[in-house]
Amino acid sequence: MNDTPGWASPGSAPSDGQEPGPSGPAEPHDRPGTADSAGQAGADAQDQGVKWSKEQPPAGPWSAPTGPANPGQTPPPPPPGPGWGGRPPGGSGGPGGQGGYGGYGPPGGGWSGGWGGACGGPPPAAKPGVIPLRPLGVGEILDGAVSTMRTYWRTVLGISLTVAVVTQVAVVLLRGFALDDNATADTLSDPSASLSEVTRAMGDTMVNSAVIFLISLIGTITATALLTTVTSRAVLGKPVAIGEAWRDARPQVLKLFGLIFLLILITFGIIFGGTLPGILVAVSGAGAAGAALAVLGGLGAGVVALWLMIRFSLASPALMLEKQSIVKSMSRSVKLVRGSWWRIFGIQLLATVIANIVASIVVIPFTFIGAALGGDGIVGFLQSGGHVGWTFLIISGIGSVIGSMITFPITAGVTVLLYIDQRIRREALDLDLARAAGVQGYGAGTGSGS
Repeated sequence: MNDTPGWASPGSAPSDGQEPGPSGPAEPHDRPGTADSAGQAGADAQDQGVKWSKEQPPAGPWSAPTGPANPGQTPPPPPPGPGWGGRPPGGSGGPGGQGGYGGYGPPGGGWSGGWGGACGGPPPAAKPGVIPLRPLGVGEILDGAVSTMRTYWRTVLGISLTVAVVTQVAVVLLRGFALDDNATADTLSDPSASLSEVTRAMGDTMVNSAVIFLISLIGTITATALLTTVTSRAVLGKPVAIGEAWRDARPQVLKLFGLIFLLILITFGIIFGGTLPGILVAVSGAGAAGAALAVLGGLGAGVVALWLMIRFSLASPALMLEKQSIVKSMSRSVKLVRGSWWRIFGIQLLATVIANIVASIVVIPFTFIGAALGGDGIVGFLQSGGHVGWTFLIISGIGSVIGSMITFPITAGVTVLLYIDQRIRREALDLDLARAAGVQGYGAGTGSGS
């Protein structure tokens, strides 16, 4: 060991070749008093033949060397500082540095240790498919629906196109042959029409609208049933063909029809019940008071109906994916929505607005093109109160098909992903999804929840 003063720590072993023994009584004669540590060291050095000065500085606390003892020799590292194990190597430690306390850890972020080598936060969630397996944000739900349509576009657009074409062909044929829209428009735009004629025309309009709505509803239900299967497989990163989606959804399709019609009956029943008192008052003779009461009752009933429809909005994916009955799927939806009504309402409203805006951008130009090519031109179409011919019906139907190809995947995908998100938050479904997707070791040290 080097005998340079200050290198060896107090209490270390003697240098090589020295035998331990008591120090001699040699003591400088010009220093009174007992020998201190410096004088004793000087006496020992004289006994060993080392020419040290007799005038040694007083003993002080030992400290680590500030520089290398020999040229080219790397000094030992400084002792660790206070804190969580000292600063990691490579950091500047100052403000703006990449490491140490000033830089909040080594380059790359976080202190070493903990989750996967960094204490900066939990590890990223597994993402075998279109969404990460954790509670989702609004943007992730919308992005998941769009990613499903983009990644599995052959299956998604194939389902949407098939359902939209069948639906629009039925609507065009009914409007062209059975539903007399032109006669109804003439009657309603005629100022000399009698009350009975106007009433009959309004009744025909309601019937025509109900028939078209019913056909569109059947198409929407069918597309939703098939796209629910596709979206659920997309979450796992597993593609599904149209035939496979139909085989998986077919046992539940009739139940899905029953669920949708039951929800429609509930909605109309609530609205009718809210407006009935006003109708009765109006019939009894107080027309103005009855009309006002009917309007207020209708508004209140509409709020109640909206509240219930959001509560039951996750019943469709619960019925299709859990193979539940109609009543149990409605109960499951109520349980999943409880405490999250406003969030689910806002996300579904946003998705509906976005889908309809995008669809309108496509449908409106086709409507004007159909009106322009229909014979009377756009001005004549507007002045005639919406007279329609075969050219208009076909061209506008093409636009409706393209619009439905956009709206079907977005609305169905958002509903399914909302259902999955609520189950992740409440029931830790992400663990089951990770196992189903074949993610190894998922769930060790991680947790679910909102």
